[in-house]
Amino acid sequence: MYSKSNRILIGVVFIVCIVGGVMVFQSTYAKSTTNQSQTNSPNYPKNINGQTYGSSSDATSPETEPELISATGVDGTAGYVLKKDLDGELPKSPEEAIAIQNSRSPDGRDIPLFDVNGETVIGVFHVGGK
Repeated sequence: MYSKSNRILIGVVFIVCIVGGVMVFQSTYAKSTTNQSQTNSPNYPKNINGQTYGSSSDATSPETEPELISATGVDGTAGYVLKKDLDGELPKSPEEAIAIQNSRSPDGRDIPLFDVNGETVIGVFHVGGK
C-alpha cells in the first residue's frame, strides 16, 4: 500500500510531531509554574521606612521573606527581628561555613527585637542554642 520511502517519511513526520508537542508542553508548563511562584509570593506591608514586615511562614522561599520577621522576645514581647540579623553571617565557601559554624556558641546568640518601624529596640530575641 505505501512504499518504503513513504513509510519512512510518515515515521519522521510522526516523530517530529511528538518531539514538537513535548517541547510546547514543557515550555507552557515552565511558564505556568514560574507565574504561579510569582503570584504566590506574599505581598507584605511596608513600614514608614519602606521595610517589608510580617510572618516568615507566609513566605514561599527564604528569598521572599520580609525584611522584618515577626518574633516573640525572650520576655514574651511581640515584635520583629531583622532578617539579616536572624540569618547571620552567610558563608562564601564551604571552608568559611565550617569556620562560622565552629565559632558559634552552643548556647546560641541574642539579636535585637524591634518595633514595626525597624528602628526602636523593644527587647531581645534568642537564636539557636537550648
